[in-house]
Amino acid sequence: MRFKVILAMVNEKYQDGVIESAKTAGATGVTILNARGEGIHAQKSFLGLTMESQKDMLLFLVEDFISNNIMEAIYKSGHLSEHGNGIVFCLDVDRAIGLESQMPTMEKDAKDRYF
Repeated sequence: MRFKVILAMVNEKYQDGVIESAKTAGATGVTILNARGEGIHAQKSFLGLTMESQKDMLLFLVEDFISNNIMEAIYKSGHLSEHGNGIVFCLDVDRAIGLESQMPTMEKDAKDRYF
């Protein structure tokens, strides 16, 4: 099997919907990482202290053939077309191990989609 990792940094108010829509599109789970980000615009400060925005980064390890569907689901449910709601990107995975508990579901999904 070939895998991709999808990394999504989304607005907190859309996070639950993003996770649900990604699972509906075929993701079998998510890892949530605490992250800070800085975009092209300077960060705001108050009395000399920088106001940093903490966000959660959602990490999905998915099969290659469903990655585009999951990314589209994240894009829509996270309202990523609107300014400041986040970003999502996808990277190839050379090797993944420790997925024994998810393999039956992944194999069934692959069979259902291809056969």
